[in-house]
Amino acid sequence: ATPRSSAIRPTTDRTREAVFNVLAHRFAEQLDGARVLDLFAGTGALGLEALSRGASYGVFIEESAEGRGLIRDNVEAFGLTGRTKIFRRDATGLGEAGTLAPFGLVFADPPYGKGLGERALQSAKAGGWLRPGALCVVEEAVAASFEPGPGFSVLDERNYGETVIRFIEAA
Repeated sequence: ATPRSSAIRPTTDRTREAVFNVLAHRFAEQLDGARVLDLFAGTGALGLEALSRGASYGVFIEESAEGRGLIRDNVEAFGLTGRTKIFRRDATGLGEAGTLAPFGLVFADPPYGKGLGERALQSAKAGGWLRPGALCVVEEAVAASFEPGPGFSVLDERNYGETVIRFIEAA
């Protein structure tokens, strides 16, 4: 399922393929059997792609009703109902993970240029959503400033047109 409104901006097919090529060749151990957290999930494309490539479980965080409906449709279409959960939350204010086991692979594709990726990473770390050494893949506009903050190290950075993808390790 794809979005009807412009409020949801899915990662382009080209960029998504490039991200998963980097994951497969440089961070394969982070993908196999991973528990995936998809922040600003939109259609769920990144988390669903990870599940199709060997991740074991995915949680999708999306605030909009349209986005959650699209994720639900896509989860059902791919037969992944038992391997996923969808939460209505603001990714920059996740709160405590509670009984959820921490995640080893995180995708964040926030609206560009608003500093939301940095805030979401800090929120996930503070709430216990990330396991030590978690790999966080953050999409942002090339022109936007980005500083992941304390407890994170940028391992790799790739530009795709106006988009930059950062591969970041959580301490």
